[in-house]
Amino acid sequence: MSNNPLLKIQGFGQSIWLDFISRNMLTSGELKRLIEDDGLRGVTSNPAIFEKAITGSNDYQPAIVSLAREGKRPEEIYEVLAIDDVRQAADSFQGVFTSLNGSDGFVSLECSPDLARDTEATIQEARHLWAALDRPNVFIKVPGTKEGLPAIRKLISEGINVNVTLLFGLDRYREVAEAYIAGLEDRVAAGRPVDHVASVASFFLSRIDLLVDPVLEEVINKGGPQGEVANLAHGEVAIASARVAYQIYKEVISGERFRKLADRGARPQRVLWASTSTKNPAYSDIKYVEALIGPETVNTLPQETLNAYRDHGKPAARLEQGLEQARQVLDRLPEVGIDLGKVTQQLEDEGIEKFSKPFHTLLQALDKIRREAL
Repeated sequence: MSNNPLLKIQGFGQSIWLDFISRNMLTSGELKRLIEDDGLRGVTSNPAIFEKAITGSNDYQPAIVSLAREGKRPEEIYEVLAIDDVRQAADSFQGVFTSLNGSDGFVSLECSPDLARDTEATIQEARHLWAALDRPNVFIKVPGTKEGLPAIRKLISEGINVNVTLLFGLDRYREVAEAYIAGLEDRVAAGRPVDHVASVASFFLSRIDLLVDPVLEEVINKGGPQGEVANLAHGEVAIASARVAYQIYKEVISGERFRKLADRGARPQRVLWASTSTKNPAYSDIKYVEALIGPETVNTLPQETLNAYRDHGKPAARLEQGLEQARQVLDRLPEVGIDLGKVTQQLEDEGIEKFSKPFHTLLQALDKIRREAL
């Protein structure tokens, strides 16, 4: 096992999480094996993952029928199923959580994507899910939308662990980091401890390149000076964004505001690399893993990427390599007609839809099973 690249990554200070959950994984012992053999330190979930898990197998059928006969609506059935899975997974990571003094071993459950633009409803649902899960090693996922920022601050002030999801832009990340620190400060002002509060800020990577690369390819094909700039940026915008984001992270945790909180035991809000499956077959299938290994970070991988990295990953501390070039890539995008701010806003809007659609597909499937059971 010492030759397992997934285990070697830990030596560089990065935690590997799995971007998937299913009941079969929990009951078959697969999750336990991943923890023991691959050093898995967490799990993330979202509505699309649960839609795939629940509609893609019969594992949930008895529970769905039973809940339907209790008179529960589709939304209530989904919630019970998701909470059961996340709670069981969190229990599987209890040993990791304890051995690492609460710094890892987390499982995430997302607020309804329908609430992404509603601050107060997000706060209410996050409180409800946190109480229902009743585990210290869970995260409630809150989107990093403009409306999500005050929700993040409020939830952190209440001691609720938050995974800030659907982050694409660097300016928004600064706002998220500010919300986390402000929430901790609110908690200190209220005389409450901050040493057990945890948070991650989840950057979605491959979707950036998926949107930007076709534009760059058009410019490359035209040639000239702009084509040269576009060629340098092709396939590099997401990783460049991540590398610059990590510098912002280091700046934040070294600042006076966070140092005061750290003196009280506060933990940094780690950056988490999400959407790390390679969408372009021309790129390496571990592109968004190899380039972004660095201290105090998390990378959450879908099963295919996890398996690929186990097979042929070559871990090294690369996150802070090529930083000057990364900044140049981002700074020169306007020269080829790309406004990264508009790109990241588009991705945020589309990201909400990408989670909302499978969520409603799942609710429709649950309603069909419910009706057939009655």
